[in-house]
Amino acid sequence: MTHARSEAPQTAGRTIRWWARFYDAASWLLSFGRAPAIRRMTVEMAAAAPGETVLDVGCGTGSLAIALKAEVGASGAVTGIDASPEMIEQARRKATRAGVDAGFEVAPIEGLLFPDARFDLVVSSFMLHHLPDGVKRKGLAEVRRVLKPGGRFLAVDFGGTSQSLIGHLLSVLGHTHGASLDALAPAMEEAGFTDVEAGVTKYRSVACLRGKRG
Repeated sequence: MTHARSEAPQTAGRTIRWWARFYDAASWLLSFGRAPAIRRMTVEMAAAAPGETVLDVGCGTGSLAIALKAEVGASGAVTGIDASPEMIEQARRKATRAGVDAGFEVAPIEGLLFPDARFDLVVSSFMLHHLPDGVKRKGLAEVRRVLKPGGRFLAVDFGGTSQSLIGHLLSVLGHTHGASLDALAPAMEEAGFTDVEAGVTKYRSVACLRGKRG
């Protein structure tokens, strides 16, 4: 299936446009080759089950969404959204090459074009640091809206790296580093999430945040 080039939606979040085609290589370099292992860890933490519906917000080039499709199987469905049309184009090409039936649409996290209670699981991987605080709060409210009752949300992102080498590299590349994930835990609770947990992972400078729709 061919898709017409979509226009970028208006968003106050930072988007990756002109260098989208180089994003995978840049991620590999910035993670010192650990990007595939971190993605596998994220898939394990997400614990997607066969038949579940999954949304990847800020899906980038689609690697995580494609990996999650293998977890939910033919009876499940995975959709990825990103505010960058160039990223979505890369994701669609990657899924086609891999023969994976995952959907990808241009949309920002703060304006999800899905009905209420649509998904069992929503994931976010290295995207929230792109967003101003106000957009993060709107995005969390939207994530809760599209989750089914009892549905789960998992975010994986950079931890406190602003003073580290990788933090400086991210700044050079335009990745403004916002508040850490644990600082978002109160905002999740305000948005109506329950069982909110924030913490570190086995990888240095990688943190996680999770919760459920109450």
